Amino acid sequence: MFDDEAPKKLKTHEVGMPIETMSVDELNERIGLLEAEIVRLREAIAARQKTKAAADSLFKF
Repeated sequence: MFDDEAPKKLKTHEVGMPIETMSVDELNERIGLLEAEIVRLREAIAARQKTKAAADSLFKF
């Protein structure tokens, strides 16, 4: 009936968080997370630019 397992903590990286105690593997994992986030952000930018370009062409006289 009740789930005894605690919810899994999401792996995240906060800009400016202390990194002095992280291992090389942990640092590489953080880099991977940040690189994936950069890709996601660039895809969002591209989608918004495409939408804006479509709207601009529609309303151009």
